[in-house]
Amino acid sequence: QVQLVESGGGLVQPGGSLRLSCAASGFTFSSYTMSWYRQAPGKERELVGVITSAGSTTTYADSVKGRFTISRDNAKSTVYLRMNSLKPEDTAVYVCKAARDYNTITFWGQGTQVTVSS
Repeated sequence: QVQLVESGGGLVQPGGSLRLSCAASGFTFSSYTMSWYRQAPGKERELVGVITSAGSTTTYADSVKGRFTISRDNAKSTVYLRMNSLKPEDTAVYVCKAARDYNTITFWGQGTQVTVSS
């Protein structure tokens, strides 16, 4: 029923760009705060960025600030992550999360692989 499906990952060279999408279904998307996380092997899951339900506020990890941009289209129930100036250390599985009621209700996607390498 509830689904979060990421897409847009792949192999990109350092300095390149990539745009990830997360398509949601099975719940009222416009009522949820959306986040992007990433996890690389041997590392703890890292919060990349957050966008509020109306899309009026965004926050980012220091490691990606100025390079990544979160946006959402509530009419399409989709959240995006545009990644510019990619670095090898950005290599990870990127996962989207929906949350409401102070994270008492959360949904997670399965993730999409991003590999930054020459």
